[in-house]
This record gives sequence, C-alpha cells and structure tokens, in this order.
Amino acid sequence: MATTTPPSATGGPSSWRHQAAVLAVAQALGGANPSIVVALGGLVGARLAPDQTYATLPVSMLQFGIALGTLPAAYLMNRLGRRGGYLIGGAVGVLAGAVAATGISVGSFLIFCLGTLMAGLYSSYVQSYRFAAADDASPADRPRAISWVMTGGILAGIIGPQTVIWTSDLIPEAPFAGGFLGQAALALISILVISQLRSRRPAPVQATATRRGRPLMQIVRQRRFVLSVIAGLVSYGLMSFVMTAAPLAMVMECGLSVSSATLGIQWHILAMFGPSLLTGRLIARFGKVQITVVGLLLIAASAVVGLMGRDVAHFWAALILVGLGWNLGFIGATSLVTDCYEPEERAKVQAANDFLVFGTVAIASFASGTLQMTGGWAMVNWLVFPFVAVALVALMLPDRSGRLRPS
Repeated sequence: MATTTPPSATGGPSSWRHQAAVLAVAQALGGANPSIVVALGGLVGARLAPDQTYATLPVSMLQFGIALGTLPAAYLMNRLGRRGGYLIGGAVGVLAGAVAATGISVGSFLIFCLGTLMAGLYSSYVQSYRFAAADDASPADRPRAISWVMTGGILAGIIGPQTVIWTSDLIPEAPFAGGFLGQAALALISILVISQLRSRRPAPVQATATRRGRPLMQIVRQRRFVLSVIAGLVSYGLMSFVMTAAPLAMVMECGLSVSSATLGIQWHILAMFGPSLLTGRLIARFGKVQITVVGLLLIAASAVVGLMGRDVAHFWAALILVGLGWNLGFIGATSLVTDCYEPEERAKVQAANDFLVFGTVAIASFASGTLQMTGGWAMVNWLVFPFVAVALVALMLPDRSGRLRPS
C-alpha cells in the first residue's frame, strides 16, 4: 500500500526541506528545555524535597509530562494542524519556565514539580517535530527529514547547558531560578520560529468513512511496530536512566562540581544530536534494524565505561557514549515506526508510540534517582545490560510473518 503524501498536501516536492529546516531551529530551542530540567532538576529537588529519595522526581515529572501530553497534543494537531498545535505548545513552555522559577523562589517543591511537569507537556510537542518533518517527505526521504530535525539538537546541546551556566545565579536569593526563566525565554523565541511553519491541516480524506484507517489494535500488533516500541523505549529509557543519575552521582556521590556535571550534560546532548545527518545516511545504506542494534551496543558500552572509574573523564565518556547510542537507536526506532501506518493513521500511531516510550522513560528517570541514592552509580550502570540484551534479542529474531500473530 502506498504511503506517499500527495504533493498537493505538502506544497511541492521540496516542501519537506522547508518544514524540516524550520523544525530543526525549533528543535534547537525546544530541545534545550529538557536539558535545563535534567541539569538542574535533581539538584533543585535535593534542596527542596522533603525526602532525598524524591530528589529526581522533578525530572521524572518532565518525562511523565511528555507521556501525558502526547495524546492531547496529537488531538490538537489533528484539529488545528501542526503549526497551530506547536504554537500552543510553545505557550505552555513559557508558562512552564515561569512556574518552575516561582517554585524555586518560594521554596515549594510541589510548585517546582508542577513547572517541570508543564515542561514535559511542552516537550510532548517538541518530540513530535521529527514526525512532522517525516509527514511531508516521501518514504525514501523520511530518514533524512527526521535526521534534519534531530540536528537541531546539536544547538540545543549548547543552548541548554549554557543557559544554565549563564543564568542560574541571576537571582542570588533563589539559586537556579534564573535557569528556568531562561527556559521560558527560549520557548517564547520558539513561538516566533514555529510561526514560519507552513500551515498544513490534515488531509480531508481523514474525515471520510472509507479512509479512517485500520483500528489501532490491528496496527500495534505488527511485529515492526512492536520492535520499534521496544527499541525506542529501551534506547530512550536507558539514556534517561543514565542521564538523570549522572549529575547526582557527579556532585553528591563523587564530590565533583556543578559546572562539571552541567558540561557533562552538554557533551551528552551534543553526542545525542551531533551525528543526526550522518545517521539518516547510515540507515539508508545499512538498514534501520542494523543501525538500531549498533545504538543499543553503544549504550551498553557506556555502562562499561561508567563502571571503570569515577573521575570527570569517565563520567563524560559514559555520557557521550550513551548519547551516541541514543541517536542511532532512537532515530532507527522512529524510522521503523514510520513504516507502520498509512497517512490517515499517523496521528494515532505516532501518539501511541510516544505515549508508550515516554511513559517508560518517566519510570526510568524516577527509578534512576532512587537507585542512585540507595545503590550508587555502579548499580545504575549494571542495570543497563539486561535491558539492552532483551532489545537485542527482539530485534535479531527472524521475521517470518511480519506480525506477532496472524491477523
């Protein structure tokens, strides 16, 4: 069955390049949002939380917000078009930074967690930028379109941590509040960028009784969809698991500086997004499953490095490796998802995928904080291996039917 979007819906064959370029800039700004929460959330949580076990709860609320926001975001974009939905998402991002900064200023852990939850709701829109670019591309161009958008994360990897470094002491009586005001400012700028996106409402064919697409349960039974979800939740979940624990381990367990931890997150995010253009070409040459497998092996390698030492170099190397692994694993998994649906099915399938992936990521980020406080950095790294093993086995099993069971 053909999955090509009609040229009339996209504005011409080169439309995907314009959309991907705008979305890449928006990704640079919106992608800085989670890096700020990750760099500061655990540290602020350790200061405000009534129990140190809940120190990473603000970061978990970010991930929970992403999962919680995927379905409403998909509904709004289906009703208003991508641009209308993303403008609403940008407004939520502005409010998120303001609420988080307020929570720090008044010393309220609850308000601060509400702010990071709202930051997650904003990120649920940002996370779908990759799908928006793929919507306007032909099947052959989809990996490239996704990679274009993901390269915006290179700038996000610089913008987010540098925002933390330059603004965290902006309000001396409320340490780190300035970082979240900077987060709000970046979201405001992203609204201006998104306004340049070409408005593209869902094709009228979606409204017809004969082209509503297959039931969601039929789609999610596809072996390829199940593999894409497993690969996505393991690669993203483990990345979040390690990334959330690392700043706490560096500062609280090993006595390293906040600046070292923040720069470690910067190198991590650069590694996450830096290879993106190359990743699309690698997928086109070697295949989606093969590149996803390499990504998972790199995540396992990051855990090996994390177990080898506790100085700055070991932490940074582990964060870089898990970032590279996430890039290959998650872009590969996203490309697998785009093979699973027809144009009229994309909204519900993309939302289902992101809900499953980011719901798991929320659990992983909270668990990493608890494990870091109870078992330390070593336990965090040891737990990477079994999950990678499960995903590798699933991806390497022979595909005989294309489905988990006959339909």
